[in-house]
Amino acid sequence: MTDALSTALLSAHALLHSVFGFNEFRPGQEEIVRAVLAGENVLTVMPTGSGKSLCYQLPALVRPGLTLVVSPLIALMRDQVRALAAAGVAAGSLNSSNEPSETARVMDLLRKRELRLLYVAPERLARPDTVEMLAEANVTLMAIDEAHCVSQWGHDFRPEYLTLGNVARQIGGRLQTLALTATADAPTRGDIVEKLFPASPPRVFVRSFDRPNLRLAFQTKERSSRQVLAFVRAHEGESGIVYCASRRKVEELAATLAESGVRALPYHAGLDKRVRDANQDSFQQDDGVVMTATVAFGMGIDKPDVRFVCHADLPSNVEAYYQEIGRAGRDGLPADTLTLYGLGDMQLRRLQIEQSDSSDERKRIERQRLGALLALAEAPRCRRQTLLAYFGEPSEPCGNCDLCVEGVERFDGTIDAQKAMSAILRTGERFGVEHLVAILTGERTENVAKFNHDRLPTFGVGSGRKAGEWRSIFRQLSAVGLIAQDLMEHGRWSVTEEGWRVLKGETRIELRKDLSSGAAKGKAGGRRDRRAATAAIVGDGDTALLDALKALRTKLARTQNVPAYVVFSDRTLAELASHRPANPGAMREIHGIGDAKLERYGAAFLEVIRANA
Repeated sequence: MTDALSTALLSAHALLHSVFGFNEFRPGQEEIVRAVLAGENVLTVMPTGSGKSLCYQLPALVRPGLTLVVSPLIALMRDQVRALAAAGVAAGSLNSSNEPSETARVMDLLRKRELRLLYVAPERLARPDTVEMLAEANVTLMAIDEAHCVSQWGHDFRPEYLTLGNVARQIGGRLQTLALTATADAPTRGDIVEKLFPASPPRVFVRSFDRPNLRLAFQTKERSSRQVLAFVRAHEGESGIVYCASRRKVEELAATLAESGVRALPYHAGLDKRVRDANQDSFQQDDGVVMTATVAFGMGIDKPDVRFVCHADLPSNVEAYYQEIGRAGRDGLPADTLTLYGLGDMQLRRLQIEQSDSSDERKRIERQRLGALLALAEAPRCRRQTLLAYFGEPSEPCGNCDLCVEGVERFDGTIDAQKAMSAILRTGERFGVEHLVAILTGERTENVAKFNHDRLPTFGVGSGRKAGEWRSIFRQLSAVGLIAQDLMEHGRWSVTEEGWRVLKGETRIELRKDLSSGAAKGKAGGRRDRRAATAAIVGDGDTALLDALKALRTKLARTQNVPAYVVFSDRTLAELASHRPANPGAMREIHGIGDAKLERYGAAFLEVIRANA
């Protein structure tokens, strides 16, 4: 290590404490910061909540020159600039939501070369005047956030990202590039390297995808609104997100939750922009707000204290699922996730793939990704093991998912699978699950009588199992590819080639017992675990003080029109309540309190602590 790099690292450690209020790096951050300070091009894949932004923010303060941050998310730009300003860092953004006064401020700092970080959208970099301006601004590092957007294999491909390699050359000089993403499998990483680093391959860091503080759980849909309400009620007074597949469901669920006393707000692209912005600001600034939303909400939301994420409908694929649940527990404290799914979700997602304008190869990849998500939903072992295996990462049972907490019972399901597939074949591969379940359980429905299916050899052959159990079996057979739906023909089922092998007795299949009843127990167990973990930071005697500190934080956030975490994070408030510092020196040792925040907020929070002594 050179003397210059050693000096730079010492400065980085000092600024980590004085500016950001952290005593040490999170796992994986220091080696990336070291590589950036050494002048290397870098591609880093780190899970949401692991502190990717610090990997370019800290070097930007250590080194001379301007750091250009490319992000597709205006909300993220705005929030990060606010957080940096609160920490005393000269940062700004250029985007369509800027007030003229803000743009003038940023341009003035650029001309004076006093700006340390500038956030821009990739579309802005397509403008020649922007590139010309940056060529004169002494840009030394370009940090490209959400770098998976450059890849056609990524889950959120954006064509404007393809121009960023040319932009780097047009800006000129020895421009160093740092690409960051939370989700990128091997093909996506290869695409990122090819598109963003054509001349100088980067050093690649792939951190563990594991988020051990997140509790993973899935439930089959029974009464989904009631299931969501029960889950949200278990997190009373906490912030969370409920994702829905449609705008209509967003509004219906928001109304249902609100009628039950939950402070729930809707968010989707069809709402008036003023309503969307007001709801998002409320979610960011206030405690205990639940946002019901389509996937239009979440990217760029840097709120660290989201305590739960619920999917009221099945996500589109594993990558989307991973990114969306990753919005919970970014502060490292325990958080819960729950995903609801059913055969209708499976059919909808498959239909969306087949009716898309994508190429045949793209559809093939999307089918594989959906299949991996269904395998996760119907997993017979630890969910975290299944999830991490998808990203090529081996792991042990986690002890923090519904299957680990409640256990799962597996059985030889060959005979049941044969019964289900026989029902499909004997009805001419023309019917959906409910009709097939009625035949297996021996229920003489109107349609069963109409088609004389009560005379089939398979009628009643599965009467030893309940209808819900047979639905679970059909889902599992679909997830492992033994049966398939014709999405264009009313969801009728057929037996695949692999299914025929099981039907003929050439292959055996292991299934798991239906989890619909056990899932609720797992939810409650996760709640107990989460309370115990939180109590390790805040004791029962400190809760009144914590409430008072949160009230002050909310008041300051509203006054300044900034997200609550920009003032202090939940972890910071928890440590203040637990340690009760009596003076600025003691307060300075609390996580997340740097010099600028101590000067700005210290006296007000110390006063609350004294008043609650």
